[in-house]
Amino acid sequence: MSQYKQGELLKNIQYPKDIKILPQSSLPQLCKELREYIVDVLSENPGHLASSLGTVELTVALHYLFDVPNDTLIWDVGHQAYAHKVLTGRKESFPSIRSFKGISGFPRRDESPYDCFGTGHSSTSISASLGMAIADSLRGDKQDNCHIAVIGDGSMTGGMAFEALNHAGTSDSNLLIILNDNGISIDKQVGALSRYLTRITISAKYNRLKNKIWNMLGGNTLSFSKHKNLFRKILLATKYVFSGKSTFFEALNIRYFGPIDGNDVDDLIKTLRSLKHIKGAKILHIITKKGKGLSQAEQNPTTYHAPGTFNSKTGEIEHKQTTAAVAPKFQDVFGETMIDLATMDKRVVGITPAMLSGCSLDKMMKVFPERTFDVGIAEEHAVTLSAGMAANGLVPFCNIYSSFMQRAYDQIIHDVCLQKLHVVLCLDRAGLVGQDGATHHGAFDLAYLRSIPNIIVAAPMNEIQLRNMLFTALNTDSPFAIRYPRGNGFNTQWEKDMTLIPIGSGEKLTDEQHQAKVAVLSLGTIGNNVQQAIAKLQEANIHIAHYNYLFLKPLNKTLTDQAMTDYQTIVTIEDGVIAGGFGSAIAEYAADMGYKNRIIRLGLPDHFIEHGSVEQLQAICKIDVEGIVNTLTNLQ
Repeated sequence: MSQYKQGELLKNIQYPKDIKILPQSSLPQLCKELREYIVDVLSENPGHLASSLGTVELTVALHYLFDVPNDTLIWDVGHQAYAHKVLTGRKESFPSIRSFKGISGFPRRDESPYDCFGTGHSSTSISASLGMAIADSLRGDKQDNCHIAVIGDGSMTGGMAFEALNHAGTSDSNLLIILNDNGISIDKQVGALSRYLTRITISAKYNRLKNKIWNMLGGNTLSFSKHKNLFRKILLATKYVFSGKSTFFEALNIRYFGPIDGNDVDDLIKTLRSLKHIKGAKILHIITKKGKGLSQAEQNPTTYHAPGTFNSKTGEIEHKQTTAAVAPKFQDVFGETMIDLATMDKRVVGITPAMLSGCSLDKMMKVFPERTFDVGIAEEHAVTLSAGMAANGLVPFCNIYSSFMQRAYDQIIHDVCLQKLHVVLCLDRAGLVGQDGATHHGAFDLAYLRSIPNIIVAAPMNEIQLRNMLFTALNTDSPFAIRYPRGNGFNTQWEKDMTLIPIGSGEKLTDEQHQAKVAVLSLGTIGNNVQQAIAKLQEANIHIAHYNYLFLKPLNKTLTDQAMTDYQTIVTIEDGVIAGGFGSAIAEYAADMGYKNRIIRLGLPDHFIEHGSVEQLQAICKIDVEGIVNTLTNLQ
């Protein structure tokens, strides 16, 4: 039994079948207990708090009415799925969320059959849900099952969601899209008239009459009928007159209902019960309160999106006390440097897809709001927008988390690099990121960028080098990518005058006397682990050479020639996948030049890395300090 308090109803709930036997009148109490349990657990086991608090009633209503997983349920991104995890057999293991070998912070198919589709990145739910619906139809089974996609107003800005909506409107699949509006993307007003209209349009009589008339006019066929077209326009116009909200979805032939109060479990059940019997693609617009039930989270939903540890009673976030000076976060160095660059050069603009505070471009927004752009969750658009700006004389710094930059790969190739446009791609959260796990590790950027012509790929070892690389990128008329990790840097005194870094440069950090037989070649901040490992080995009178590469592309051939000539064994290390990355670049160069050195590559192995602390995950990959020490010791 969990150490965390469970209410009288919740303690008897293990699976959705336990919810279904409850009288509907007890569900508000279950929602209250469920919300309290989530707050209690997450106060000590940090996770995504505010989103999940807002969807408690929706989660209970869905599992009360639908037969998941026979009825499929997909949570877009998955930040809001904590209540779903608690109610689907993971209540006792919930305190392990996002911890090493604990349950994931996102839905995963291999974790539970109730997680119908794995998520972590945004705007995928409608496509996946429609695909499942079509698969059921083609197989000829589960014809009456419903396929549910829960998507937030933020995720609805993603282009993939619009592509899916466009397809869904041509399908007769039993698809229910629930638009969870807890932000500012869509008008929040929940008026009596719109509630009344919703009740009418979900009623059995209304839909029987509508369907009868529709079928008389030809139904869902491709045949054109001016009467059918007129009937559709009349329905569309009527809804628009009364609500003014449904025209976009209705124009795509997706029936729109709402908005309704998504934190009223009784209203949700009444509406969803009626929608179960309406065939075809439909969308229910619900209004929820992000952070519902915890006043501080309701008032500051961004801060409490993932607040770390906090007091479960007061909601006050706990801040670690320290007297020592702390090095800044890499993202904050980026944010402050962007202000400096924008001050010195009017061509500089900042762009990010819905990560304004996450990447610290909010700092630039306060000083240069007209030159800072948050384009919503739209990575592809962000990169091509940057390309367009660069084509007309600006220098855009496009900041996207490394794992999300994967979504804009074609845009990097086709729109930026092919045209040699001066776009600076800033890849925040590169390498292992910790508790968010496989969907969020920035594992592939070195490998996927290295093969693209015309691009410079850089990786600083510390925040001073990051600042100088940003300055260098401004003054280099070429596509330029800079990757740097999540978390704090290594220097408290980093705000120095910026200097240009020669493109393709590197540095030898140790073994000037050539006492070593082994040389370590590192790229990026993982070099700090190498330095610590070498310091430990020196205490045992073991000497290791260390070369720090600042660029993956162009590769420093002079430094590589020197290492290959002076040392018998070469060890490469990177905080990215071994396949195709920095180590591969060194090995390929050695093969091309006919070097016979022994080359050992360290990095992320050829499988997806799970969630856990960065230190735990580095140890698994043998790129932590001790792992490096062991590897180098065994080579002596």
